[in-house]
Amino acid sequence: MNPQSLQTYFDGAAFVALSPLIVIALGLLLLLLSSVLPVGRSVSNLLMLGTLLGSAALHARILASEQVPGLVVGRSYAADHTSAIWGILFVLGTLIAWLYSLRYYEDERAFQTEHDVLMLATPLGMMLMAGAHDLIVFFIGLELLSIPLYALAAFRRSRTKSVEAGLKYFLLGAFGAAFFLYGSALIYTTTGSISLDAFADDARRSAILGEPLALAGIALVAASVFFKISAFPFHLWVPDVYEGSPTPVTALMATGTKAAAFAFLMNAAVILPHSAANSVALIALLTMAAGNFAALVQTDVKRMLAYSGIAHAGTLLLAVAGSLAGDPKAGAALEASLFYMGAYVATAGGAFGLLALLERDGEHTTTLDGLRGLGQRRPVIAAALTLFMLSLGGIPATGGFLGKYLVFSVAVRADMTIYAALGVLLSVVALGYYLRVVIAMWMQSQPEGSPSVDSKPVALAATFASAVCAALVLWMGILPRWFLDTM
Repeated sequence: MNPQSLQTYFDGAAFVALSPLIVIALGLLLLLLSSVLPVGRSVSNLLMLGTLLGSAALHARILASEQVPGLVVGRSYAADHTSAIWGILFVLGTLIAWLYSLRYYEDERAFQTEHDVLMLATPLGMMLMAGAHDLIVFFIGLELLSIPLYALAAFRRSRTKSVEAGLKYFLLGAFGAAFFLYGSALIYTTTGSISLDAFADDARRSAILGEPLALAGIALVAASVFFKISAFPFHLWVPDVYEGSPTPVTALMATGTKAAAFAFLMNAAVILPHSAANSVALIALLTMAAGNFAALVQTDVKRMLAYSGIAHAGTLLLAVAGSLAGDPKAGAALEASLFYMGAYVATAGGAFGLLALLERDGEHTTTLDGLRGLGQRRPVIAAALTLFMLSLGGIPATGGFLGKYLVFSVAVRADMTIYAALGVLLSVVALGYYLRVVIAMWMQSQPEGSPSVDSKPVALAATFASAVCAALVLWMGILPRWFLDTM
């Protein structure tokens, strides 16, 4: 490629669009360098924090700008207000998980820098997935996200469950990646393009969707994305992987990975036929049912929240179905998805983070029996965990409530009222297991003969992360207008 062609691809707009990713990439290199230089741990922490905040600031700059870069790098990557909001959510999810991880590892503390490098690589992949306007760009982002997560899931090498989680995630993730590549190849065979622009024109889109080969490719791509968001029937890996992975890593999986996959799904919904709306809505309800009813019988809170995450993915799929069905209010599905994921990142990130804090006191403390009497032993942690459980359950005055309201409103406006009504009923089922956690913490005493708990002091970083998550949950629930106007 000659210099003139390079200039065509990488102009000023492209640099602005890619600047948040460039900052992450430079931060990765500096963090790797710090691991071989005689610098203190505090320097590595500052590098990690500065990189994440720098990337968030550049996303905020794009968000505040009236003239956004738009499609750049040969129309393969989109940088606009929507991708900037997604980018800020990715950074927030990574930052929360990292803050909770600082005092989490005991046996692997010598490898903390390697852990941070892997964790810092994940938002780079998420941003590429969210801005992808090209199937190959999405695949690159998918692998930049997935490969570090495979290693992070198995990071606690001394624990069998962690190694098992990493292996399961890797094997199933490889199948998901293969589905995506095969599907992309079939789409390319039919359209001669891997860009979403091939579906921009209505007449050409109708012709493409009339080709059986293209429909098979779209089905394979959809299956791969559904695997990442843990939709039915591609959800069975989630409980084992979430339970076995280190809890801060689980927080990152539950929030960032799901948000990145949904960000692409909202962009790529153009490749799905409008007639698929009912099918997507049915999958959404099956996902909600599978997650909620399985969560009802769990005694391990981490595993319970894994099934809860499956149910939340089903709720968000209703917004996608409403978008396909033709919601008369343009952009409502995207607005609902952004708000819902914003609330979910703060809520689920905080919930898993608090479980990580309790896990340092002993693994038994993350079971329902282990949480009994927590309100008397550690009232501040119990109060914060109660708030997060109520938000996940969609109780008013929390961000989770308004997120669910916006999603169900999209379905109602798209004449999918029956699906919305069934979704509300399934959401009520979820209260059964969220309230079990609250009851165990505040209304039950610690069982006699249970192992004694030596409560360790909460680190400043974890305290800050918990406060930020709690504040965001309440702010989005009580004063949501600022967030909605930003979108």
